[in-house]
Amino acid sequence: MKKTLAAFAAAALALGFAQTKPAPSPGPNNKEAVEQFARYLYVWGPHIQVTVGEAHPSVVPGLFDVVVTASANGITEPHTFRLTPDGQHIFETTIYGIDNPFAEQLAKLKTDLAPTLGTAGAPVTIVLFSDFQCAYCRQLEQQLMPNLLKTYPKEVRLYFKDFPLEQIHPWSRLAAIAGRCVFRQDPAAFWAFHDWVFEKQPDLTPEKLRTDIMAWATSKSVDTLQLGRCYDDKSTDKDVERTLEEGKALHIQSTPTMFINGRPLPGAYPWASLKTVIDFEIDHQKKLAANEKCCTLQLSPLPAKPSK
Repeated sequence: MKKTLAAFAAAALALGFAQTKPAPSPGPNNKEAVEQFARYLYVWGPHIQVTVGEAHPSVVPGLFDVVVTASANGITEPHTFRLTPDGQHIFETTIYGIDNPFAEQLAKLKTDLAPTLGTAGAPVTIVLFSDFQCAYCRQLEQQLMPNLLKTYPKEVRLYFKDFPLEQIHPWSRLAAIAGRCVFRQDPAAFWAFHDWVFEKQPDLTPEKLRTDIMAWATSKSVDTLQLGRCYDDKSTDKDVERTLEEGKALHIQSTPTMFINGRPLPGAYPWASLKTVIDFEIDHQKKLAANEKCCTLQLSPLPAKPSK
C-alpha cells in the first residue's frame, strides 16, 4: 500500500508554512541551505523531519550528490539532489549507466540468506520485497506463485524479502519474524508458511497470530517448540531489520516492490504484464550472451609438428 507525504504537504499549506528568510548559497556541503531549499520546494512544514546527508561526488563529473530524507508519521521519503560546485543550481534526475541502466539497484540487492525458488544461475532474477499483511502483496502473490515456475521452470530465480510496513500493518513484522524462524528450521517449509499467511491474511489478527501460527506448524513438519521460542525471543528480528534497511537503501516506498534483473516494479502488476517483462529480459539476456560469444577471442591449438 503506497503512502507519500503529499497529505502532509497539504497540511503544511494549511498551517501557513512558507520560507521566511532568503536561502543562503547552498554549496555542496551547506546542509542548512539544502534543507531550506527542499522544504520550500515540496512545502514540507515544521512537522516533517528533514535529514540532509553528506555531499559526495556524483557519478557525473563535476557534480555532487546529496540525499535528503523527509519523515512524518512513520513514512519516509528519500530524494537525491545533485548540486553544481558553486551551489547555485540543484536538480533531481535519474542517472543511468549506458551498459546497464539498473546496475545501481543490482549492486544494492543482496540475495544471500533469502528464501528462494527456481533455478540457480537462471537468466532472470526476481527479488520481491513484500509485506504479509499487505492486501496488494496478497493480490500479487496469488498471481505470481501459481504461474511463475510453471511458466519458467528453468529461466527464473525468485528471492523473497520481508518489508513489513508496521506503522499501518500491526502484525506484519511479527509474521515476518515467524517466517524467518520457519526458514531457519527448514528453508522449504518457509514457502508453505508464505502461502498459508497470504491465504489466511483476512482472518489473522495480532492477538491470535501466535496461536494460529502454532496450529499451522502442528500440521507441518515444523518443530513447534523451537518455533515458539524463536517467535517469542524475536530471534530473527535482525534478519527482518536487515531486509528493511536494504529496501530503504533502494528507496522502496510501497509494497509490493519487485526487481526483475534490477528493474524496479512497484505495485501489484497483473501476471500478463509481469510475463511481458520477464520474456523481454530472457530475450535480452540471450542477445547479450550471443554478443559475448561473438566477440570473445579464442586461441586455436597449435598444429601438431610434422613427424620426421
